[in-house]
Amino acid sequence: MKYKVHRFDINMNHDELMLERFLNNLSGEVVSIVPNVKPIFRPMGATAKVDFLFIIEKTA
Repeated sequence: MKYKVHRFDINMNHDELMLERFLNNLSGEVVSIVPNVKPIFRPMGATAKVDFLFIIEKTA
């Protein structure tokens, strides 16, 4: 088995359709999607933001 790792930069508010198109155009099977969660500290408290996704694809 061979695996391919794709990095997908994402803005969670705007890129839903781009992610859907990307996933539908993959030729192999998606094994896992790993988000990179970045903590953000603001005056009102802490929150988190997803900067990019690692998409792991199993190829033939």
